[in-house]
Amino acid sequence: MAEIKDPENTILIELKGGTVTIELLPDVAPKHAERMKELARAGEYDNVCFHRVIDGFMAQTGDVEHGDMEDGFNLRRAGTGGSQLPDLPAEFSKLPHDRGTLGAARSMNPNSANSQFFINFKDNHFLNGQYTVYGRVIDGMEHVDAITRGEPPAEPDRMISVKVAADA
Repeated sequence: MAEIKDPENTILIELKGGTVTIELLPDVAPKHAERMKELARAGEYDNVCFHRVIDGFMAQTGDVEHGDMEDGFNLRRAGTGGSQLPDLPAEFSKLPHDRGTLGAARSMNPNSANSQFFINFKDNHFLNGQYTVYGRVIDGMEHVDAITRGEPPAEPDRMISVKVAADA
């Protein structure tokens, strides 16, 4: 297990296979890091599905508006919503979209990130400078690699719980 240096800026995502430990980067993207902690502390990410999982690319989740719905209608809408909080301004940096990095999902508008995020399965440098990087997996990447693929997956995996390590 990875050493947690800063529990206040570490996220623990419980998946079916085990825990994924994410180190947030508040020095690089303070608004995005703060938003993830706020939504995690409110329980908004609990039971939210991975609605877009593309092999060799990334796993996307975090639609707190539609992503916890069990019926097929809302699952088809997963990926179209966010939280009740306002959208975030882009916090682009020089950090590359390497394997295991956490990126803010958004629409075509660079300042439209809200609650959705993705974890890169591999280095996706074509995303550099276009999507905010605000964290990295420091332990449990094998659990991310095991997430069921699909857009949306027929039986999507879910984030069982998402907590700030300082609160766990």
